[in-house]
Amino acid sequence: MSRFLCPAVSGLDPYTPGEQPRDMRYIKLNTNESPFPPSPKVVEALNEEERQKLRLYSDPTCKDLVDAIAKRYGLTPEQVLPGNGSDENLAFAFRAFCDGSRGPAYADITYGFYKVWAKLWELKPTVVPLREDFSLHVDDYMDLNATIFIANPNAPTGMTVPVEDIRRLLAHDRDRVVVVDEAYVDFGAESCVPLLKEFDNLLVVQTFSKSRSLAGARLGFSLGSPELISDLNRIKYSFNPYNINRLSILAGKAAMEDEDYFRTCTGAIQTTRAWTVEALKNLGFQVLPSQSNFIFARTDKCKGEVLYKELKERGILVRWFDADRIRDFVRITIGAQEDMETLVATVSDLLEV
Repeated sequence: MSRFLCPAVSGLDPYTPGEQPRDMRYIKLNTNESPFPPSPKVVEALNEEERQKLRLYSDPTCKDLVDAIAKRYGLTPEQVLPGNGSDENLAFAFRAFCDGSRGPAYADITYGFYKVWAKLWELKPTVVPLREDFSLHVDDYMDLNATIFIANPNAPTGMTVPVEDIRRLLAHDRDRVVVVDEAYVDFGAESCVPLLKEFDNLLVVQTFSKSRSLAGARLGFSLGSPELISDLNRIKYSFNPYNINRLSILAGKAAMEDEDYFRTCTGAIQTTRAWTVEALKNLGFQVLPSQSNFIFARTDKCKGEVLYKELKERGILVRWFDADRIRDFVRITIGAQEDMETLVATVSDLLEV
């Protein structure tokens, strides 16, 4: 770092995204991308005429995209805020709803960006341990004086919290915000979006990266009361009014409107996930119950770090976290069926099962 870096940020430990190596052709099962291409309607929307319009600024209100999202979820446009990936939406929420008097609260094993934002905004977080079985119990959060962040399904475990439990949490203290990060909700989990009709202290954050195959477009969105969305807009317009580019707005609108393709892709991933879980269990793996497009697995026959490195040498990327409690696990994205069959065969050979 340079001698000019401010002391307040010199101690930051930045988030480490999943690796994107280019040294060889890998089966990529490490960053929870979709194995399917974007909807054909997305490709159709990105025509030559629209590409020529890149000389113009994008619509800062993202009206066409906002309207499509609102229609899909049965909300008003005033209840929707698109972001440059769900990460930006979450970062806005950390800035808008946390301060020195009410910091963020989140699990000890969850999305790694939460602790980075807490330090970036100089907040004092409350870190709540998951239970021994890696489940999250809302009773552990009930009486916290904090803005609560729950990834549901959780990452990297893939496990879920029942929506009825989140309802209890919201009702227990209506004067604090609960942010539910639903980046992986479309693969069999239940969304909290219907609770928006009852609770003005709920913010739901979702993404286009996983279930709508637009990781490269960097699109996410927040859903909440008009007042919460107005709060987030204050942050957005104080930071980057043109946060979504023209082509991403078009791509997001087309993807959101293609419900048939969305259901086909998410259904296929759930089918492949079930096959993969069964296959790994037959090899002696412990696999946590997942409602996401990845699984979290371990085996007594091989340490997590060793398995990660051995698979990488053989052209398969998975994710390993050098962290307490989960060091023996690897997170495996659900890819195409043939990719998962290759993974299982390779693991079987490695373990000599």
